Amino acid sequence: MIEDPDDQEGRHRTVRDPVAFAALVERHATDLHGYFARRAPQAADDLHAELWLRAYAARRGYDPERGSVRAWLFGVARNVLSAHWRQRAADRPGLPRSAGDDDPWAAVDDRLVAASMAPQLRALLAQLPSVERELLLLVAWEQLSPTEAAAVVGIPAATARTRLHRARNRMRDGAARHMTGDPT
Repeated sequence: MIEDPDDQEGRHRTVRDPVAFAALVERHATDLHGYFARRAPQAADDLHAELWLRAYAARRGYDPERGSVRAWLFGVARNVLSAHWRQRAADRPGLPRSAGDDDPWAAVDDRLVAASMAPQLRALLAQLPSVERELLLLVAWEQLSPTEAAAVVGIPAATARTRLHRARNRMRDGAARHMTGDPT
């Protein structure tokens, strides 16, 4: 996705004029709320509010050399979500972590068009390394470019493209095996 010049100018204006921050909120609120709704549906509204508080507080630290405003906001969102999961784990001492603590795939089932593939796709996604899974979801769900997704997870763009390619191949191969009935 190409950086919207209004985002760049708007972000610069927010440093001098905090009211200008509202334009960034208006432009990106729906996409960022969707990010939380797919990953932590019960806490999406609270996480979304926390995102904007953190983004506003950190707006002076945004570095346009590291990526677009949109990618920066998704990076802040990812940090908010990670903090949420860490807090949930801390609130349940002694209980084992479940796969749902990092990736709540139960919410994915409602979003999949091919409901019959949901269990297989969920298993395939769970088998991906966490960075590959996050890259795939940022590109597929959030419509970030691979370069923007790389900035969100904090890896070089070339590395992200390689990992994204690998993740897509694994998903494609696993889905093909499922469709043909091949258990391997």
